[in-house]
Amino acid sequence: MLPVLYLRGLSTGDFRPALEQLLGQDAAGLSPSTISRLCKDWEAEHQRFRTRSLRFHRYAYLFVDGVHVSVRLGEDDRLCLLVVIGVREDGVKELLAVEDGYRESTESWAAVMRDLKERGLNEPKLVVGDGALGTWAALRDVFPDARRQACWVHKIARVLDALPKRLQPAAKKLLHEIMEAPSRADARLARERFREQFDASTPRRSPSSTRTGRT
Repeated sequence: MLPVLYLRGLSTGDFRPALEQLLGQDAAGLSPSTISRLCKDWEAEHQRFRTRSLRFHRYAYLFVDGVHVSVRLGEDDRLCLLVVIGVREDGVKELLAVEDGYRESTESWAAVMRDLKERGLNEPKLVVGDGALGTWAALRDVFPDARRQACWVHKIARVLDALPKRLQPAAKKLLHEIMEAPSRADARLARERFREQFDASTPRRSPSSTRTGRT
């Protein structure tokens, strides 16, 4: 609770009166000096986290995303948190990085990925993200052989945005059938069902706009 309140902007001198409303006299020891000491402990723990070696495990996949939050990140509202979650070859998920970045720029993501690589992160087989151009450009620079894939949440949202609202509930159900298919063959069948039902409802892009979207 204390780190969350601190990130939300509560000053050190305000902790005790604020928490007394929840904890009663149990909050009596939360003096400003105690909160300041705790903040230093949190900063030291975060520093150990962000500099630890990553050479002890191999990671098959990475999930990357830029998270915009309303906490103390300075005056610039274009700052965000760049988050990297790794999936080890034994299937265990692990939080690898939480760093501040400028929007989701190539430079910001490249700095995060270079740092992970320098600390021993192997080149992953696959990186899943929201498809932001800065993310993929940084990936090509730091881990050029890693495959990239847009996450299903963003894929589904983009497809639904191209359909009339009256069709979106049925379309969403079929898209989830594709996503949750037990095999590739089942996914292809679900995709064909989707295509048969909604192909005529999808707006056609002009040849020029199609060419513009290719890399």
